[in-house]
Amino acid sequence: MKPHIIVCGLGATGYKILCLLRQQGALVVGIHNRPIAGDPEGIVVGDLRAATTLIQAGIRDAQTLVLADSDDGLNLAILMQARVLNPRIRIINRLFNTSLGDRLDTTLPDHISMSVAALTAPIFVFAALSNAAIGQLHLFNQTWPIHEEHIKDDHPWRGRKLSDLWDDRDRMLIYYLPIDSKVDLVSAMLRGYRLQSGDRLIIGTKPSVRVARRSLKQRLAKLALWLKYLREHSRALLAGTLLLLVMILISAGIYTSSVLHTNPIDALYFSVGIITGAGGNDIGLETAPDDLKLFTVITMLVGAAIIGISYALLNDFVLGTRFDHIWDAARVPYRNHFVVCGLGGVGVQIVSHLHRCGHEVVVIEHDPNCRFLATIRAMKIPVIQGDATLPAALKAANFAQAHALLAVTSNDTVNLEIALNGKSLNPTTSVIVRYQDPEFAWMAQRVFEFDAVFSPAELVAPAFAAAALGGRILGNGMTADSLWVALATMITPSHPFCGRRVQEAAIAADFVPLYMETHSQAIHGWELLEVCLSAGDVLYLTMPASRLEQLWRIPSAMTRSA
Repeated sequence: MKPHIIVCGLGATGYKILCLLRQQGALVVGIHNRPIAGDPEGIVVGDLRAATTLIQAGIRDAQTLVLADSDDGLNLAILMQARVLNPRIRIINRLFNTSLGDRLDTTLPDHISMSVAALTAPIFVFAALSNAAIGQLHLFNQTWPIHEEHIKDDHPWRGRKLSDLWDDRDRMLIYYLPIDSKVDLVSAMLRGYRLQSGDRLIIGTKPSVRVARRSLKQRLAKLALWLKYLREHSRALLAGTLLLLVMILISAGIYTSSVLHTNPIDALYFSVGIITGAGGNDIGLETAPDDLKLFTVITMLVGAAIIGISYALLNDFVLGTRFDHIWDAARVPYRNHFVVCGLGGVGVQIVSHLHRCGHEVVVIEHDPNCRFLATIRAMKIPVIQGDATLPAALKAANFAQAHALLAVTSNDTVNLEIALNGKSLNPTTSVIVRYQDPEFAWMAQRVFEFDAVFSPAELVAPAFAAAALGGRILGNGMTADSLWVALATMITPSHPFCGRRVQEAAIAADFVPLYMETHSQAIHGWELLEVCLSAGDVLYLTMPASRLEQLWRIPSAMTRSA
């Protein structure tokens, strides 16, 4: 039997996707450039770009190809080879370059680009906001955090009817896992089920945008701090300027009191001219004594040296990075801000997400040539260039009063050191850590008692697996080893849901309707359950990934993104 899905590139992320697809019962084959210890079954070893390797994996009969390698160039090469061998294959492409991914999605049919950084950043942000999110859902042009409510004896929702929670527009019920039955959420609501101990309820919460407002007192304090930093970092320039002025005044005084009896204004004008090299009116030095001529020579030489040094200091201060450092340091918030260490692909996405939500952010980045520095500074976000593993860098970011620290560099050891330094400076501040190896991420959290330790491979694998199983996914999550997905499906005349009431279709197919778009309006809540689906409607829903096969048999055009 030919494979249904092929996963190409079995690094940390690719192998996690492969295992998750196997866990969900999908027929899947992996391709890697070297054998994987302890897992010889269902893995083809060879050159990922070679036609022979892809053919051996069953590319001509496969429905979906997941390109999971971290190298964009390699994924593009595999994409082209795969489309030559199977022009109709659906491709899930991991790309760091999101703008290129958007162009490929527009140009190529059945091509879905996904970015690990863009998928993981919201989870880091939700954790930093003290929201224990297990996934995310993109609805109404916003990213909703998804969390699990495990109903216990002391839970405030224990004993409440599910129907009471259904109509809240700021909260969406995603999935229901009762302790003692297999009833779906819609049936449970219609039958008047009440939440009991042991039940699990998946909830999506509408994100809030924080509006940061500063008082006049805070603005004046910022100005005073900026002047303080300016004075501290411009001492060399001020010393050079002061020395230049002293030299000019001494020269003007000597010319005024000399045998030439020069007018003070003329002497000042002449002194400035010879020191700066701009020239000046002759005050009769041809008939002056030799010692005065010698003083003039020394003044011209010393003045040229001072002018050169002063210009160099001024250029470094204004055109170099020193002024940016002063400006950034003065803009560092006092309290309740977020400190992000590491401005890589994940870091810049985290900073952008926090900034869009209205939160104040400080970035610590050691590389002065980081490609994302200009992007972050364009957002007027302060950047401290330094080594975040040193306590001095964290202190410069006012870490002691920060809301949370996010250590998200690409080096696990560096992230651990940053997080441990942060804990030592302020044990009460939340610390979120990025750890590449998913096997050790949970160990690091348990041993060091950080607030959260995330592995990008662990976070994005459900999203890639869900996309491989069908449709462009709006959100996903894992609960009790079960993968669920959220998607939008276009209702066409041949769609299995067409002509059926949402309530009936949901019970039969075990999905949860979120809302529906029809005739330029959105329908929610109880009204949604009574709607009869017709061609042209777009239904947003969540369902188990294992049930998506009922949509595979429908043309791919019937499933679209929001």
